[in-house]
Amino acid sequence: MQSVAVADFDAFSAMTVLPFPASLALLQAAGANQVLAPIFMYGAIFAIFYFLLIRPQQRQRKQQEEQVRQLKRGDEIVTAGGIVGEVVHINTVMKDGAPVVTMEDRITIKSGESRLIVERGRIGRVIGAPAVQG
Repeated sequence: MQSVAVADFDAFSAMTVLPFPASLALLQAAGANQVLAPIFMYGAIFAIFYFLLIRPQQRQRKQQEEQVRQLKRGDEIVTAGGIVGEVVHINTVMKDGAPVVTMEDRITIKSGESRLIVERGRIGRVIGAPAVQG
């Protein structure tokens, strides 16, 4: 009976030794998946935030800046402080003898009976042509 037990032990050890490199490779692959899964998850979350929040906000900001840069006399605006007024005069900054449209330009607006001077960068929204009262 001892010979059978020794033979069974040899067969058992041979079975565990032979597939060990294969099982080691499987464990290494599982370890790689454990590292890649969170990276993929964070990448997917960042992509969702980028396409749903960041990118539309950048487009909206660029559109608003373009409207402020194309501001002309007679446009109705709302300042960052909430003052609604009509553009009366635009004093552009001169650089090298040529007018340059910057966010530091001084804009004179008429709000009610008052005239205010605001910087172009402090304009929150351009409404467009003033409404005709009548």
